[in-house]
Amino acid sequence: MATVELRFSPLPEHVRTARLVAAAMARRAGVDEAVLDEVRLAVGEACSRAVGLHQAGGITAPVLVALIEEEKQFSIEVGDEAPHATIAAPGVAGTGEDPESDPEGEDEMGLAVISGLVDDVEVTADADGGLIRMSWPTLPATLLP
Repeated sequence: MATVELRFSPLPEHVRTARLVAAAMARRAGVDEAVLDEVRLAVGEACSRAVGLHQAGGITAPVLVALIEEEKQFSIEVGDEAPHATIAAPGVAGTGEDPESDPEGEDEMGLAVISGLVDDVEVTADADGGLIRMSWPTLPATLLP
């Protein structure tokens, strides 16, 4: 199992680099060419979400992206160190203030986009941060171009 870790300052200009590295690693791991755009978009959305959460919380710690090549799948984990609300009142996002201006509302939208792009996605979050794990199947080495 090969793993590449990428850490970057929570700045929007670094999201593009993470997307490019993820797409290159996915191609090398054997992810089907037809889904490489989805990989790129999902990683971009997950990294943008993490950057936004860090910036909103005043967190300067780096965003962590782990690219994991396994025998039959390729996984990407995007981690943030922003505290996440574990319980929110129904109909009210995050802080309980105006849902239109609440960063948690934007957070939910980003997660919806990721879920639409990736069939195998797992999201975990608590007071210490969050993690999005996305996985794609890989082609056997004999079928790679």
